[in-house]
Amino acid sequence: MRINRLAVAAAAVLAAALSAGCSGGSGGSDGSGKPAASAAGTAATGPVTLTYWTWVPNMDKIVSVWNQAHPDIKVNVSKQAGGDDAAAKFLTAAKAGNPPDLVQAEYQMLPSFVAADAVADLTPHVSAAKAEFGPGIWGLVTLGTEAVYAIPQDSGPMMLYYRKDLFAKYGIGVPKTWDEYADAARKVHKADPKVYLGTFSSKDPGSFAGLAQQAGAKWWSISGDSWKVAVDDEPTRKVADYWGGLVKEGVIDGQPYFTPEWNKALNDGRLLTWPSAVWGPGVLESNAPKAKGDWAIAPLPQWSAGESYSGFWGGSSTAVASKSPNQAAAARFAVWLNTDPQALALLVKEGAVYPASAKGGQALTEPPAYFSGQPDFYKTAAEIAATARGFTFGPNVNVTYNAFKDAFDKAVENKSSFSDAVHAMQEATVADMRKSGFQLAQ
Repeated sequence: MRINRLAVAAAAVLAAALSAGCSGGSGGSDGSGKPAASAAGTAATGPVTLTYWTWVPNMDKIVSVWNQAHPDIKVNVSKQAGGDDAAAKFLTAAKAGNPPDLVQAEYQMLPSFVAADAVADLTPHVSAAKAEFGPGIWGLVTLGTEAVYAIPQDSGPMMLYYRKDLFAKYGIGVPKTWDEYADAARKVHKADPKVYLGTFSSKDPGSFAGLAQQAGAKWWSISGDSWKVAVDDEPTRKVADYWGGLVKEGVIDGQPYFTPEWNKALNDGRLLTWPSAVWGPGVLESNAPKAKGDWAIAPLPQWSAGESYSGFWGGSSTAVASKSPNQAAAARFAVWLNTDPQALALLVKEGAVYPASAKGGQALTEPPAYFSGQPDFYKTAAEIAATARGFTFGPNVNVTYNAFKDAFDKAVENKSSFSDAVHAMQEATVADMRKSGFQLAQ
């Protein structure tokens, strides 16, 4: 199933706004807006050359292995900056008719690419790939439909990072439920008012989205030819009220992540946990060097005892441009890159990527240096990743995330209702989609 034509037309407004001022790219076109070799979706006769936009470090080394083994399908890597700028640049190139054949697409940006008709439905070319991924991660590239818009590359399953030495000092166990986490937060802060079990960050909507996923939230879904928006659904309000209550009570700090103050609190042992993703070790190593060897990981606390769920914070996929004249060849490379054991090992070694593929863990034999005392780090991470719930991002996630920052900044500062902040996110998201012409389900 494809998103309806009304959504595609309306997305032109979104794409133009997002990509204003960005330059186009190269590859896949002769510059006239028409495919360079043959009709989109078919393979060109004879050897083909594909262009791949990505920000993964050392991707050229990884691609060289493919090129040596596949002289008929050569891939040229074009290094990009990543983030919103990369998404805007790709949308500009797609609109101009000269996108790259392949593009690294963050999961939250993929729906914008689909709505703009900028990426291809790869279903005819990747039917066997589904078995290589867990249902949660696969759902991020299908948008809840039968179509496949990309191949998952890396993922950010969330887990609880905690200071095992300080847990022992304050006499608390690793919380199995969020109620236990709240009790531990009260105990720690009562023992030392300068110490907090954790903090709530109003600057990181991706973290909040991952926690909402764990609770079962479904912010966007597709119903027939329409989008359904439920950012303020019951699971999200539950998550918001939980953290809002702890902030109001004063037992959880309200300083954002990745600030100098947050870094210092981590390094000084005044923050004992961080609900984060598998990429967390690099952050901790840089910002809390004094605590090397003192941190450990465990599954996120659960909302109900006996459950086992997680969510995602971050991650990206490999998509094929809808205007690529060589979609079959591009899809073949995308599947190799993200499922072949040799490619996965290279992604880990050269690209510092945590592969989304279920086989990716086989390439992760040594724990991060910062977690040398936890040899089963990646085994635990893989088990947690398998419990991550599916989630569909919408075509205007940037609007939703900006609304999060505005509303939760005020809620944290005033210690006001976090549920009201979630409702503000819902209203901003719906208003923007209506303004852009998206068809919304009632």
